[in-house]
Amino acid sequence: MDENILGLVAGGITSVAMLPQLIKVLKEKDVKDLSLLMIVVLITGLSLWVWYGFMKDELPIILSNAFAVLVNIALLISYFKFRK
Repeated sequence: MDENILGLVAGGITSVAMLPQLIKVLKEKDVKDLSLLMIVVLITGLSLWVWYGFMKDELPIILSNAFAVLVNIALLISYFKFRK
């Protein structure tokens, strides 16, 4: 298997891991069980992976982690919008 395809598939799977959580938050408008620290740390780590991907010119790393950053930023925005 081509390593770029493998990287895109692996990155795609891990990138969508937080989508069920985001969908649940958006449906229920409830974030009481979310950890703000976990979201911030995850966004920081994913952003560093994007930076690393640019440094290594690795499109699978850039794309998968950039998508994950966007999903988690949406979760962060939801956290502040729906917290009570």
